[in-house]
Amino acid sequence: MSLTSIAPWSRDVSSRFVKAEGGNVAIIFAIALLPMIGFIGAAIDYSRANKARTSMQAALDSAALMVSKDLSSGVITSGQVSAKANSYFASLYNNTEAPGITVTATYTAKDSTGSSTVLLTGSGDISTEFMRLFGFPTLGIGSSATATWGGTRLRVAMALDVTGSMVQYGSTKLAEMQKAAKTLVDNLRANAKDAEDVYVSIVPFAQMVNVGSANKNASWIKWDYWNSTAFSCSKSRYTSKSTCQKNGGTWAVSSTSTWGGCVTDRDQPADTTKDAPTTTATKFPAADYDACPAQILPMTSAYSASGAQTIKDKIDALQGNGGTNQPIGLHWAWMSLQNGDPLNTPAKDSDYKYTDAIILLSDGMNTIDRWYGNGSSWSKDVDARQKLLCDNIRTASAASETKTVIYTIQVNTDGDPESEILKYCADSGSFFATTTASGISTAFAQIGNSLSKLRIAK
Repeated sequence: MSLTSIAPWSRDVSSRFVKAEGGNVAIIFAIALLPMIGFIGAAIDYSRANKARTSMQAALDSAALMVSKDLSSGVITSGQVSAKANSYFASLYNNTEAPGITVTATYTAKDSTGSSTVLLTGSGDISTEFMRLFGFPTLGIGSSATATWGGTRLRVAMALDVTGSMVQYGSTKLAEMQKAAKTLVDNLRANAKDAEDVYVSIVPFAQMVNVGSANKNASWIKWDYWNSTAFSCSKSRYTSKSTCQKNGGTWAVSSTSTWGGCVTDRDQPADTTKDAPTTTATKFPAADYDACPAQILPMTSAYSASGAQTIKDKIDALQGNGGTNQPIGLHWAWMSLQNGDPLNTPAKDSDYKYTDAIILLSDGMNTIDRWYGNGSSWSKDVDARQKLLCDNIRTASAASETKTVIYTIQVNTDGDPESEILKYCADSGSFFATTTASGISTAFAQIGNSLSKLRIAK
C-alpha cells in the first residue's frame, strides 16, 4: 500500500467502523485507532521532514563554502552570489520529499575584523501523509549555513631541505620541491585580498643555515664558535694546526671578512626555544661552513606580484649540498614567525586573527648538528633535540592566541625507515610521506588545501 493511498484507506476504515453494530470491542478499537494512527503517522512524517532537513543542511554547508571560495578568489562578483548559491545548491540537494526548497543568499563584505561572510538560508516543506488527517497537510523545514573568510591571516614558514642527497645521482627531488613550493605560493596569493593576508618565509637548511654575510656586525651574532673552529694555514695543503706549524706554516684564525653568512645551532637549551638573542647564551654562533646554503628569506608578503616573485626567486635559487640537520631548519622557521631580531618579522594587527604554519620538508634522517652525528649516519641524538624543539613549539602555541600548525613531509626515495621524528612533530593529519620525487607536489597540494581551510572560520 503506497503512502498516497493511506488517507483514503483511513477514511474508508473509519466509515465502516461508524456503521458497524457488531460489538463493543470493535467500537472501542475504532475510537482508539485514530489516535494510534495519528501518533505513529506523526513520527513517520517528522522522520521524513528531518531527513529532508539533513539533506538541505549538507547542501547549504557545501554551497556556502563553494561560494566563499569563488568570491575570495575573484571567480564571481557580489552581484552573482545569489545565482551561484542557488546553482550550487540545486546540484547538491537531491531529496525528493521536499523538492521545492527556496534558497536566499546574503553577502557581507569585509567588516571591522576583515572578515567577509556568505549566509545561505533555505526553507521549504514536505507534504504529510498521516498528519493531514488532523489538519496538518504540510510540515515546514528550514536551515542556514555561514561561511566566513578573510578574518584569519596566515604566516607560513617553509623549512626546505637542501642537502646533497636532494640532488645526488641526478635526483629530481630538489626540482620537484621547487616546483611544488612555487605552486603553493601562487595558491596562497590567490586567496589574499590585501598585503597583510599572507606572508611567507623560506628557510633553506643543511647542516647549518645562512643568515647573510651582511649581518656580520649584527648584535645577535657571536664569534666564539668561529674563533675556536675557523682556522687556516698559510700553506693550504695542511688542515691541522700541528702539521701546519711543523711544516713551517702559519696557523691563524680565519678573518671574519671571509664569513659566508652561516650560523650553527645556538647554545643549548636556546637551540630549542624562541628566546630573543639578547644574551651571550641566546645569540647565534657564526660558523665557517663550505656547504653554506642559500640565505634565509624573512617573512615576505605574497599579495603583490613582485612579492610573490621575490619568494619564488628565492626558491629557484636553492642548490643541494651538505648534511641533514632538521632541527636548525625548524628552529629558524619558528624564529621567522617571531617579531624583532633576528629576522624582524612584521608585527601582527590585534584586530585580526592569525594562524602561523611551519612546513618542514626533508628527504633523509638527521645526520649531524653542532654536537652530534657524522654527517652520513642517522643520529638519534639530533632527533632528541628536534623532539624537544617540537614540544616547545606546541607548548608556546597552546599558550598563545596565535596557534602554530606544523606540517612535515618525508621524501623517502632511498628506503629509509619512516621518520618517527617528522611524524612526531607534525600536527594530527599533517605528516606526509612520499617515496617518489613527484609525490612532493601532492603533499604540497594537500597542505595548500589545509591552509586554505584555515582561512575559513565556519
